[in-house]
Amino acid sequence: MSVVGFDVGFQSCYVAVARAGGIETVANEYSDRCTPSFVSFGPRNRSIGAAAKSQVVTNCKNTVQGFKRFHGRAFSDPYVQAAKSSLVFDLAQMPTGTTGIKVMYMEEEKVFSIEQVTAMLLTKLKETAEAALKKPVADCVISVPSFFTDAERRSVMDAAQIAGLNCLRLMNDTTAVALAYGIYKQDLPAPEEKPRTVVFVDVGHAGYQVSVCAFNKGKLKVLGSAFDPELGGKDFDEVLVKYFCEEFAQKYKLDVRSKPRALVRLYQECEKLKKLMSANSSDLPLNIECFMNDIDVSGTLNRGKFEEFCAELLAKVEAPLRSIMEQTRLKKEDIYAVEIMGGASRTPAIKDRISKFFGKELSTTLNADEAVARGCALQCAILSPAFKVREFSITEVVPYPISLKWTSAADEGVSDCEVFPKNHAAPFSKVLTFYRREPFSLEAYYNNPKELPYPDPTIGQFTIQKVVPQPSGESSKVKVKVRVNVHGVFSVSSASLVEVVKSAEGEEPMEMDTPAKEDENKMQVDQEVQKAQGDDQKEHADKKSDTEDMETSTEDNKQEEKKNEQPPQAKKAKVKTKTVDLPIENSLNWQLAGEALNLFVENEGKMIMQDKLEKERNDAKNYVEEYVYEMRDKLQGVLENFVSEADRDSFSLKLEDTENWLYEEGEDQQKQVYIDKLVELKKLGEPIQNRYTEAEERPKALDELVRQIHQYTKVVEAYKAKDELYDHLDELEMMKVEKQVNETMTWMNNKKNLQSKQSLSQDPVVKAQEIQAKTKELYSACNHIVTIPKPKVEPPREETAAEQNGPVNGQEGSEAQTGIPEKGQAAPETTEFSCCRWHVSFCFAV
Repeated sequence: MSVVGFDVGFQSCYVAVARAGGIETVANEYSDRCTPSFVSFGPRNRSIGAAAKSQVVTNCKNTVQGFKRFHGRAFSDPYVQAAKSSLVFDLAQMPTGTTGIKVMYMEEEKVFSIEQVTAMLLTKLKETAEAALKKPVADCVISVPSFFTDAERRSVMDAAQIAGLNCLRLMNDTTAVALAYGIYKQDLPAPEEKPRTVVFVDVGHAGYQVSVCAFNKGKLKVLGSAFDPELGGKDFDEVLVKYFCEEFAQKYKLDVRSKPRALVRLYQECEKLKKLMSANSSDLPLNIECFMNDIDVSGTLNRGKFEEFCAELLAKVEAPLRSIMEQTRLKKEDIYAVEIMGGASRTPAIKDRISKFFGKELSTTLNADEAVARGCALQCAILSPAFKVREFSITEVVPYPISLKWTSAADEGVSDCEVFPKNHAAPFSKVLTFYRREPFSLEAYYNNPKELPYPDPTIGQFTIQKVVPQPSGESSKVKVKVRVNVHGVFSVSSASLVEVVKSAEGEEPMEMDTPAKEDENKMQVDQEVQKAQGDDQKEHADKKSDTEDMETSTEDNKQEEKKNEQPPQAKKAKVKTKTVDLPIENSLNWQLAGEALNLFVENEGKMIMQDKLEKERNDAKNYVEEYVYEMRDKLQGVLENFVSEADRDSFSLKLEDTENWLYEEGEDQQKQVYIDKLVELKKLGEPIQNRYTEAEERPKALDELVRQIHQYTKVVEAYKAKDELYDHLDELEMMKVEKQVNETMTWMNNKKNLQSKQSLSQDPVVKAQEIQAKTKELYSACNHIVTIPKPKVEPPREETAAEQNGPVNGQEGSEAQTGIPEKGQAAPETTEFSCCRWHVSFCFAV
């Protein structure tokens, strides 16, 4: 199972993977860990990443960037309409009303949805991860800005599905950084101690995010978040572009914005100048050759002047910082550290303002560019069963307050209720109880549109179907579970109807709805008003009117336990309840339909295949071009002596014709045409190449054969000289060896003589492969004979004197055989020594 984290940024992307016991940011095919967020469309294929960025000037109308900000937005959105004027590529309206991008692809005008374009970028990042891990990638965690709404988050999820990815979690940028920061800390406070509070400031290319996180050992809790989606590195680039457009209009009478290509070049140079000014306070030049109408332009700017131009932007830095301190009710002395990251965080003026606000030095312990991707990979590892990771819980927050509204028959109007207030913990579920006789609808929306960077506060409508009254005609009890999931997306996850079934048998305690008071969930603290509303609504329920009650999902079980523990308070007929799941019809704001999503998945697969085929075609063409250049150089170099003059002239002419063909008729041919052309060239070139190879390898093969012949000749001569090393060998076998050696030597001398008469430009008489085969034949015929080991000769058996001569000095035979001396007489040493040696010999024989 793969563990991958994707940081999909406005301008660039990073991929982090878990392997070798750690988290690693991997490089793309250009050995660069940063992959530009660019997609370029051509007549035959797509280019994504660095290859697309290189076409931003030459193919500016069909190279798209910065599309992340259009997720989940309608084409009529004021933000989209305002951004159109500054874009080089064209936007168009999709059939569903969402924003699309119009480009020329495969020589046809096509409109791709934002989800499709993001899926193309994710496909590229997926390939980068697969190349690093050398296995397929499916499960991943993807980063999103903390200010993304439900529609934008669902749009990113759809893009991941189109790319064939299973997104385990959409993770807020600052939360991912907080995880990367905290999981490695060994000195965090214990769970029962006061948490360590850290502020994370992310100043990216297109957004500014701040979050406050509380750390305990094994625990991360986000206390609050603030942001400014309109403040980022691109806004500072825009200030520079505006300044130089005005300067070039006065100085050179050029209207830069009328030429998209010139405007793109100016953006690139201004971004470089901005980075230089972050490190230098002196005057810095900006020079662009052949900018417009073959005119070279130049200008200068220094950091001080640049900060004057950006005074309005820099003034916006403190607003989110003040907001986050007010939300969390923290004092500046409560802050342990301020971690800063993001590409634009390197701007000195921004760093100074953040540092002055908190009154402390900024901390840069994390990699400003890669921290988000690393945090996402860590989260993926935590969610993956394939990796063992230190336990670390993460509690997110809801960025905007979410409310529900519905039609209430009791009030003859619309009722509403805030379900999740701002900075409510997430993921989290709550259960709402309604009393209804018929299907009803709930509308979810953000109840504070002023702080919403999105024109439509509506999240979606959820219709609870198949609601019927009780058999007695009373309203049925309907429990609706609402949830903010791990992706930060609101949903009505389930609905159930509680049916009451009465039975006359026996009596049991009356079921009383008593709210649990012990061990209340922490998130209930913010809902005292709603509980009071719920009590009033229960009174209306007795009057059979449509009401609702809201509880957290964690309280339901506790309430059931409390009910079971209560003593009988009243006697009534035994009541049984049955729960029936109800279908829910979702109508989400700007949600892709299932059919459209499947079509996009299919189209992405086709485009991936087209890219693959085009790559193979280009590779085949490059192989031909490479062979032409390689052989043309070698014909005048290492291969010069291995081809006749006539053949060299003919082959050189063929190579030249092929080169001309490649840049004329062969510029755009099918893959098979290039393959056939390469085969045709190799028919002429390979014989020359083979002669060169043979000339290099043949002497080595001959040396080995000569060595073998000499070795076996020496053995034969030694055998004939009765050398004791070989005198055990069979005479007939040695005659075979001698014969084989002589035949091989004759063959070798004959071939060498013939070869010496051949010129290098002619095919060789004997090839290295034949010589190697002859060497192997000689070895097989002789080696097993000459390496027969000499048989071992056993030492002669020694016998005792008693065994040779019988009884000694009139002794009994038994005494002589056992060698036992008489009393007072020592046994001869020689006899005892011989006996011991005999036993030793016997043991070895065994």
